[in-house]
Amino acid sequence: MTAEGAAGSEPAPVLRAVGLCKAFKDHQVLDGVDLAVAEGETLCILGPSGSGKSTLLRCINWLEVPDSGAVYVAGERIGVRPGAGGGPMSDSELARCRSRIGMVFQHFALWPHLTVIDNVMAAPLHVQRRPHAEVRAEAEALLAKVGLLDKKDAYPARLSGGQKQRVGIARALATKPRLLLFDEPTSALDPELVGEVLAVMRALAADGMTMVVVTHEMGFAREAADRVIFLDRGRIVETAAPDMFFTRPRTERARQFLLRFAGGPPVTERKAI
Repeated sequence: MTAEGAAGSEPAPVLRAVGLCKAFKDHQVLDGVDLAVAEGETLCILGPSGSGKSTLLRCINWLEVPDSGAVYVAGERIGVRPGAGGGPMSDSELARCRSRIGMVFQHFALWPHLTVIDNVMAAPLHVQRRPHAEVRAEAEALLAKVGLLDKKDAYPARLSGGQKQRVGIARALATKPRLLLFDEPTSALDPELVGEVLAVMRALAADGMTMVVVTHEMGFAREAADRVIFLDRGRIVETAAPDMFFTRPRTERARQFLLRFAGGPPVTERKAI
């Protein structure tokens, strides 16, 4: 968590996105999104289905190339070579940049032919070219952190959905990223498995990991986020601290969303119907 109102100049944000636009054919999915995330901040992105939340994450990680706009992580632009007239990054340059950005996917995206520990070790070994013994020791520590060290030699097919997602979190942490992205990490899980994943995410937030979380888990957003943004039709409609957003949303569109998905703001705050 970050402290607001700290004295002195503000440090540079870990993530800065400027004017992101993305369309698929005639459908404008992102429409000029500006975003900054501070060191240690947990930012939750809320919004209805189709509002552009997942596309925003994929543009931050350059899994989708924006039509326009720029993304900077730890001060370095992603996807475009530095200098005047710099062209697109090569695959190896992009892989190096992406190693600073861990991503946890909705449907796990584990390698089915690799064991749990080999999934966690893959990027540090093959992208960062780090020593095997060092990477293995760190992978075991990460699996212990997410409560799965005893599953290190298992294959993904032998795991529950919650266990797969916890492996996904350990894998995302293995490259020591400056930024961790979560794309609806609990939406593919049975309800009884959601809690184990959210517990790991809460612990990461408490430890000061910089996180951007697309989620429909309103309780998590209210308890763990430093800040909430509400995205609708590809635009940021509202930005607020969680207590403010969930009790006194400023926009009618956010109010409608909360009435549907989170029970709405307190009765005293609702407009008469």
